[in-house]
Amino acid sequence: MLSLALGWGRSLPMAWAVLLAIVLAGAVLAAVHHAEVIAHRVGEPFGSLVLAVAVTVIEVALIVSLMLSGGEKTASLARDTVFAAVMITCNGIVGLSLLAGTLRRRVAVFNAEGTGGALATVATLSTLSLVLPSFTTSARGPAFSSAQLAFAAVVSLAMYGLFVLTQTVRHRDYFLPVTTETREGKAEVTEVEHAPRPSGRTALASLGLLLVALVSVVGLAKVESPVIELAVANAGLPQAVVGVVIALLVLLPETIAAVRAARRGQIQISLNLALGSAMASIGLTIPAIAVMSIWLKGPLLLGLGGTHLVLLALTVAVSTLTVVPGRATLLQSGVHLGLFAAFLFLAVSP
Repeated sequence: MLSLALGWGRSLPMAWAVLLAIVLAGAVLAAVHHAEVIAHRVGEPFGSLVLAVAVTVIEVALIVSLMLSGGEKTASLARDTVFAAVMITCNGIVGLSLLAGTLRRRVAVFNAEGTGGALATVATLSTLSLVLPSFTTSARGPAFSSAQLAFAAVVSLAMYGLFVLTQTVRHRDYFLPVTTETREGKAEVTEVEHAPRPSGRTALASLGLLLVALVSVVGLAKVESPVIELAVANAGLPQAVVGVVIALLVLLPETIAAVRAARRGQIQISLNLALGSAMASIGLTIPAIAVMSIWLKGPLLLGLGGTHLVLLALTVAVSTLTVVPGRATLLQSGVHLGLFAAFLFLAVSP
């Protein structure tokens, strides 16, 4: 927090920017540690939900603050960041988690019912918020009219709330880690504890420190964003790369937590983190942007271009084929990572 206070609102020399990048990495590791303490205390699926929602709330704050200060050049920042978050979670985090799980146990096993429902929600929210604006005709360009944006915001928030109710109350067992398989090849789910549960006082302390760490991560990412924008401009890269870099930084804690869970054989926790983060990124960002559009000047571009539409459609199709069997191998991890690599390459070279 001290580094954040010293660097806030100042033009950073390169040496100071590098130092803050190191501090940022430390804040990421601290966020992961405290999130895992909380997850251990409350159990699954609540533990995954804590980190996903906490990171996404602060991500929304970062997007809104940058759009308010950036003017018309940030008209597509929300779209770029949200789409990047979807691709990072559904391909990057899922691919790395499956890779970590299958390298140790050959086959990664998870609950297809819960994961399938989460994927269906992500696909619906992505289509409603990022695809339809490219085809509606009430407003110019890939944008919603005011009424359409309000409708998308209400539906996104309602759908996310319904998913949280399903995940934590009505069908909680669908999102618990899979630990064994029966002779018929069906997965059995149980609540796994790999270490003694921390005390309530420890969990509360970790909750406070998690929030501090996440604020530091996003704050330092914002402090570093002018350096990133300058580097992107000097390299002649598209402006959308800024959104990709911001999403990568903000989602780094969830990525590390998901891979760690996969290494313990708890692929379901990894998928809860990945798909829950994608869902929260859309379900919370779009309503927030809809409200902030009252004060934002200029157009709000949400619709994806042709290349990104193809990548999103392919991601949904591949993810469906991965989730339906409830089992995945090294091949599925390679396919997801290949899609993620394609997204990163096309972001730099559209």
